[in-house]
Amino acid sequence: MRILCVHAHFDDFEFVAAGTFELFRRKHAGNFRAKVLVCTDGRSGHHWRTPQETARIRLEEQAAAAASGGYEFERLARPDGSPFGEARLPSNGLLAALWKSIRDFEPDYLLCPPLPADTRAGVHPDHITVADAVRRVAYMINVPHAFVDDYPEEGKAEARWIRTPVILNTWDSYIGDGPQSVPDLVVDVSETFDQIARQSWCHQSQIREWLPWVGRHGIAPVETLDQWEASLRQRFGNQRLSLGLGEGAPVEVFSLTSWGQVADRDQLTRDFPAFQSKPGR
Repeated sequence: MRILCVHAHFDDFEFVAAGTFELFRRKHAGNFRAKVLVCTDGRSGHHWRTPQETARIRLEEQAAAAASGGYEFERLARPDGSPFGEARLPSNGLLAALWKSIRDFEPDYLLCPPLPADTRAGVHPDHITVADAVRRVAYMINVPHAFVDDYPEEGKAEARWIRTPVILNTWDSYIGDGPQSVPDLVVDVSETFDQIARQSWCHQSQIREWLPWVGRHGIAPVETLDQWEASLRQRFGNQRLSLGLGEGAPVEVFSLTSWGQVADRDQLTRDFPAFQSKPGR
């Protein structure tokens, strides 16, 4: 069982899927590999650190979070090794790099941000660029010569057959209460909430500096892990209410797409940790 989470920024994964990854690990034990693919260099998101310092710190924080969560981590890069910048993700270069990384890892499931279905929804440009790139590249995952101009080595050997993964959308706080608010899968992460808190706490320059300063995430400055966990529980509680789930246990939610393989309920029940369908589904 291999799961790849593709996101724009260094802290995105911890806020939407870290608890579910840990539940997958416990269910599948030694037959599980997890990887997080971050598509930008993280240099833009700070108000008093230099871009160069911010990029270095964000990379270090992500490495610490990956060590805490026991998952593999890759910062997406162009064929020449240079990273993609925030707020200016290109289209074609991003597609090629995603194609190569997805084919190299061969995930069974791929998680990524959603695309807004309503023009009234809020957006983060990096999030929707990544989401659109995943949707556009999905068909090409099993087209072995799709990007040989970018990766000529892929055209020199006999082509490998790569199974296109099941592609799920995660929650996205920027879209908020828009059309994404009807998830197909609801995963209770009560058992792994302390792990979510520890992993996300690694992103100190985000949760203690940048996000409180931005002021649109409902994150107040905190000084200790206990304070952060309490703030995080409130955030997850607010998410439940916005999803129409009422009060209850913290959950991570996912929506099925037809971008890749389409999983039936039997497959999801067999593979996923304990989950419930959204009421009415």
